[in-house]
Amino acid sequence: MILQALDQYYQRKTTGEDVELSPFGFERKSIPVILEIDSNAELVQIRVTDPKQDPDAAEYIVPQGEKKTSGIAANLIWDNVEYALGIDTRGKPERVAKQHKAFIERIHQLGEPAISDQGIQVLLEYLEKFDPDSLKQGPYWELLKTNPNLSFRLQGDTGLICQRTAVIKSLSSSAVTDSPPALCLITGEPSTPERLHPAIKGVWGAQTSGANIVSFNLDAFNSYGKTQGYNAPVSQNASFAYTTALNHLLRKGSQQRIQVGDASTVFWSERSDPLEQDFQSIWGATPKSIKDDPDKFTEAVKSVLSAVQRGHLSADRARKRFYVLGLAPNAARISIRFWIVGTVAEISHRTSQYFKELDIVHPDQESGFLPLFRLLVNIAVLGKSENIPPNLAGEVMRCILTGNPYPYILLAAAIRRCKAEQSVNYPRAALIKACLNRNQSMEEIKVSLDKDNLSPAYRLGRWFAVLEKIQEEANPGINATIRDRYYGAASANPVSVFATLMKLKNHHLSKLDHPGRKTNFEKLLGEIFSAVPADLPANLSLQDQGRFAVGYYHQRQDFFNKRNHDDQGESA
Repeated sequence: MILQALDQYYQRKTTGEDVELSPFGFERKSIPVILEIDSNAELVQIRVTDPKQDPDAAEYIVPQGEKKTSGIAANLIWDNVEYALGIDTRGKPERVAKQHKAFIERIHQLGEPAISDQGIQVLLEYLEKFDPDSLKQGPYWELLKTNPNLSFRLQGDTGLICQRTAVIKSLSSSAVTDSPPALCLITGEPSTPERLHPAIKGVWGAQTSGANIVSFNLDAFNSYGKTQGYNAPVSQNASFAYTTALNHLLRKGSQQRIQVGDASTVFWSERSDPLEQDFQSIWGATPKSIKDDPDKFTEAVKSVLSAVQRGHLSADRARKRFYVLGLAPNAARISIRFWIVGTVAEISHRTSQYFKELDIVHPDQESGFLPLFRLLVNIAVLGKSENIPPNLAGEVMRCILTGNPYPYILLAAAIRRCKAEQSVNYPRAALIKACLNRNQSMEEIKVSLDKDNLSPAYRLGRWFAVLEKIQEEANPGINATIRDRYYGAASANPVSVFATLMKLKNHHLSKLDHPGRKTNFEKLLGEIFSAVPADLPANLSLQDQGRFAVGYYHQRQDFFNKRNHDDQGESA
């Protein structure tokens, strides 16, 4: 299913007006150095493009590269300086000589009529008489010593020699046919299987040279005596199609990839759709991306929410399939972290549901929409992204987009950070609320203070917030409150703490100068305590600790809102 969807995406990107991908046998490659030669096989100029300043200018469509191993494998009419020109850059002259010989032999393997093409003839003549010393005095020698990729252009042509028509025709007709055909698992048509699938590059943490989704390197993976790609036959065209499509999605600067924990995540729809642009803005939002464009994340979320709430999704758009693929490194292979398939309507609805579940009262300066990255960082040790549990981010994304309950570890991590930091902040309160409501399939926790919520744990959280507020008003400017000392114990083992807190409460109330304020606090405590059992629970379950945290947060925010309202009233 994954490979079929990628193959279909390749077909979409190579037909009609939506052409972005390379034809069969070719790939996009960064070629920073171009040697231009004239019809007399003389070097006219060296063109250097700086990929740091102009990434697009350094990318060319070239014949698909060979898998580089410890052996010698030359690319066709493009490669690094050692292969293409035979210049030794690492003190291994004998190996470089063999590499350069393989480069020239690879050109000869094109056969007729390609070998008779003017561009090929001129190139072979240039390579035959090329003298490395001729470049050592030039302005680009320092760059060439770094062994960059290079290719060749015939003077007067707009394209490279490797892009000439004769080369394209030769490659399109040079598919391996000496093996018996088999039914391709992607297309279902009989064809010659690809022995080694092209490498996938761009997966964070995987080998820089690339890794594979489909590969066999041990006898245990083979069956019925079939080895390598013949064990799971995929045609050469289909293998090229799915790997080209995936490399395109994973490329640097791609608008269709995000990083979710350790999972490099790509997404696409079966036909072009605005959700392809909005998806990255919503799920890939980071502090840096929001700082660069503060409104992009909010506008993308509002776009999806509006389409769902107002029914702006047309029937045709709603039925489009949308794919989300999470990839993680696994030695020389790539593992599938998650694979989500849904319609545009389903993905949009679940995105809307996710933000609805997170909706909770918050300070005015905070955004009403919380990026996933910010939520995950707030449950990580020291608030560092590298401390996010590696599998958790991908699992959370899968649950959001499939509508499944959130993993138990997500709620546990949020509560653990609340207790470790003795603090319930906006992101953690929102996350706890979302976990409790979704996992129980009901809206138990409201957006703001719910005085009708009779949960003892929720009431205890409110109670703790009131006791803290009394202490703050009794001791203006206090540096540390009961939260800094007792929050962890109060939220997990109430019976062991609240007796002490009530004694402190009496002491703090006696210090209040305003009798009416003291009476209001006593009434509020009585109203809250009416739903709390006389025998306080010895322990609270994880879910009840979550209710305690949200109850505490709601009550604190209610105090802030009332204070702001009172301040505005006085100023009016």
